[in-house]
Amino acid sequence: MKAVLLAAGEGVRLQPLTATRPKHLIKVAGKPILQYCLEAVKKAGIEDVIIVTHYMEEAIRNYFGEEQKIGLNLSYVKQKSVLGTGNAVNEAESYLDGDFVLVYGDLLFGQDSVKKVLELFKREKPAAVMGVVPVDNPESYGIIEQDNRKNVKRIIEKPDKEKAPSNLANAGIYAFSKDVFDKIRQTRASVRGEWELTDAITLLAKDGGNVLAAHLLKDEWFDVGRPWDLLDANNWALKRLTPKVLGTIENGVHLNGLVYVAETARIRSGAYIEGPVFIDEQVDVGPNCYIRSGTSIGKRVRVGNAVEIKNSILMDDVHVGHLSYVGDSILGEKCNLGAGTITANLRFDYGHVKMKIKHNFVDTGRRKLGVILGDNVKTGINSLFMPGVKVGENTWVGANVVVEQDLPSDSVVLIRQTTTIKEKKK
Repeated sequence: MKAVLLAAGEGVRLQPLTATRPKHLIKVAGKPILQYCLEAVKKAGIEDVIIVTHYMEEAIRNYFGEEQKIGLNLSYVKQKSVLGTGNAVNEAESYLDGDFVLVYGDLLFGQDSVKKVLELFKREKPAAVMGVVPVDNPESYGIIEQDNRKNVKRIIEKPDKEKAPSNLANAGIYAFSKDVFDKIRQTRASVRGEWELTDAITLLAKDGGNVLAAHLLKDEWFDVGRPWDLLDANNWALKRLTPKVLGTIENGVHLNGLVYVAETARIRSGAYIEGPVFIDEQVDVGPNCYIRSGTSIGKRVRVGNAVEIKNSILMDDVHVGHLSYVGDSILGEKCNLGAGTITANLRFDYGHVKMKIKHNFVDTGRRKLGVILGDNVKTGINSLFMPGVKVGENTWVGANVVVEQDLPSDSVVLIRQTTTIKEKKK
């Protein structure tokens, strides 16, 4: 049996991070999201995987290649236009010769999740099995309705909470017979002009196909759709790391809890690291730094003297100048923070932080949330970012600037200062 992984979408809600990479290549705990999906497929006993790409497809191809880099035979098919999940699956039909597993490549889930779906499919031999998870906010997901025999009857996209037929959300992990392709061809485009796989599943059930639900654990599944979801996903992955300390650890360093330090990393004297924390190759931390739990530090990152970092993701080649604070934030590749840069992460009224997503402010549900910086953002000394701010790639923020709203990419933000110079009285 083969597996199909969908990795075509752009991830607009994750801007500015996805302006320079597909969402599937965003790393949590040192690995791209898509790699976690591939590893789960491999654990289920599948060796041949077709990855459906579109947005920045070359980046995905270049990262994973086509050889058995991670013990899988990988091949790629490009979705010509992003016309929905049904259309994406259809692109892979000619690569398949029978039953297959399908996984959305922008999710995080436990390694046994694919295995659980596949085992139910092999045991019961239905037309399809779909993974489902219980959720607290069904209005944000595709929710299944079941008949009195617990077979999936239909999938309702984002129903009103009071009208939702259940709290079981589509988990984006499936096992199908090839009958699904006939149903995909029978579906019509949605109001968004896309062909939805969920419509084909509903049609499959309506025409007598047996569609079963495999129940997955809520704590073993993450829908990574918005920037702050990445912080939760990062914590989830960090807690599953095997702690290893391979790098250079100077005298006077304190490591507590689950900490991973790569072989070529250096932790200088006076650093206090409180796991779970991941520190990648060629990282230089300290001296006298405080790295708090929930933090992932990418390759070749420099964390200067007396810096505090808490529950954050620092991508590759970031430089954080001395006396800075980074909390509950994500810094894109090659960001350079001047000395004394502060990311505020808590409102005065202790209310939920709001963040602008697709022109609308969204309640993140988080009391603590810092900033999202795109790649190559530079800050001057003593710059300050208010909670929930996003900054586009290649933007420069001058010294002493207080950033209170989102900033576009490729811009320069400076303070216009007025000074008066007088002659000293003798």
